[in-house]
Amino acid sequence: MAQHDTTRPVRTLGAISLGTALLVALTGCTSSKGSTGSTEAGITVGTTDQVTALDPAGSWDAGSGTIESEVFATLLSVKNGATEVSPDLATGIEPTGPKEYTVTLKKGLKFANGHELTSSDVKFSFDRTLKIADENGPSSLLYDLDSVAAPDPTTIVFTLKSANDTLFPQVLSTAAGYIVDEQVFPADKILDDKSIVAGKPWNGPYGVRSYDKNSLVSFTANSAYGGGLGAAKTKNVQLKYYTDASNLKLDVQQGTVDAVYRTLTTADLDDLSKKKDIKVHTGSGNGIRYIVFDFRTQPYGTRTKKPDKAKALAVRQAVADSVDRAQLAQQVYKNSYQPLYSSVPDGLTGATASFKSLYGDKKGGPDKAAAAARLKAAKVTTPVTLSLQYNSDHYGSSSADEYALVKTQLEATGLFKVNLQSTEWTQYGKDRVKHLYPLYQLGWYADYLDADNYLSPFYSANSWVANDYSDPAVRELIKKEETETDTAERAALLKEAQDKAAASVPLLPLLQGSTAIVTRTDVSGVPDELSSAYQFRWAGLGTK
Repeated sequence: MAQHDTTRPVRTLGAISLGTALLVALTGCTSSKGSTGSTEAGITVGTTDQVTALDPAGSWDAGSGTIESEVFATLLSVKNGATEVSPDLATGIEPTGPKEYTVTLKKGLKFANGHELTSSDVKFSFDRTLKIADENGPSSLLYDLDSVAAPDPTTIVFTLKSANDTLFPQVLSTAAGYIVDEQVFPADKILDDKSIVAGKPWNGPYGVRSYDKNSLVSFTANSAYGGGLGAAKTKNVQLKYYTDASNLKLDVQQGTVDAVYRTLTTADLDDLSKKKDIKVHTGSGNGIRYIVFDFRTQPYGTRTKKPDKAKALAVRQAVADSVDRAQLAQQVYKNSYQPLYSSVPDGLTGATASFKSLYGDKKGGPDKAAAAARLKAAKVTTPVTLSLQYNSDHYGSSSADEYALVKTQLEATGLFKVNLQSTEWTQYGKDRVKHLYPLYQLGWYADYLDADNYLSPFYSANSWVANDYSDPAVRELIKKEETETDTAERAALLKEAQDKAAASVPLLPLLQGSTAIVTRTDVSGVPDELSSAYQFRWAGLGTK
């Protein structure tokens, strides 16, 4: 989260400015007699996000994660409003060696289908994710996991590859840490959605009652859940899918849905905020938006008819010289997003605005002359044709405006000709890992709020981006920072890694900000002040 966007931040940030998350609360009164979405049947949630797969080993995106985070539990989790991990299915975790963590399960845990949940299921889940290593799955988060042992039914021992890995407990709270039923899931392949629903392997606050993929999903509270998040506040929840954000906005206004989780356009949010019966709440966010260069298929890439490493680099750097992030933030997103100059968002410890000092006017703005000089020095014939792919049903319909403006900016230099195309999300994730897109849009939300979670998934050996970028020096820096205990030394390693990666431009950061949540005011359980650790969880939502 494809945009990986299952948000599970866990580190305290102190003073941080990661953009703005918007929560729109609509005034109104729930009535079982009225036409509102909140009837005695429960709560209706609307979304434009699409589901890739329900199998946690085969998906790592917001659409899939919205369901997975409710029906699958983790050993450790982050409660709403918290910034640190706490026990969920586990009673606790402790380091039992330089490269070892021991976790103790709660006793008497069961799946909704009646199967016992033991340490054997935990070992099976982690072994399975690593073995399958799906290109659109979260296995790259388990970069430091060497082996898992289950010496007794309630004890799990994780052996790591590196000593002093203080990030590992946070990894256990992420999408890579969902525990699945070994009696339902195969050990070596992804299980289809229909079989998962039929198997009822739920161990989270909710279970799926009925499933019409990317149309309507009905949930009911899982009485078997014994984790730390507590019982679901609302027994029944429906998740309704929309292909058009304008229709979703209309249903919010008319009260046929009670909550919206991804994605209304900035213009729609701005319009809603001006209505007297709507209240807008703001908070910090951790999402980033960026362009990926596929090193195989980009101009002069390794699998093109005329591969040339120097020319390929010059093209990437010239694109970096040409984009105007401030214009994107203001014109498309009304400054609800902010310019981003590294894969690590501003506000996190170790964040370094490497792209600002290396490209354009060296102050954050574009520079046509600098771009032209790079291409000329590399003897690149202009205009360079760029095939640029974006997605609007996952990243929001504003993506069409965002990438139309990127195209305008690049072509205004006279150095590029941009062929702009869009593909539906369910196909998008499959195509990108097959190297079908020379340049393409992605986004990211943190699994845990640490700079490492914005570096290792992009640049490490088992990169989730999978664009064929490989720099041993960057990988070594990431490996060092992941276990460095000295704060100053770690910050220096993080800076160096960002600077080296930026010099090669494997991806081009554009904007940082967050998503939007919309609820009726008669829906409780949403904090008035959103924190960076706020996670949209139905388990805490209810009607007043």
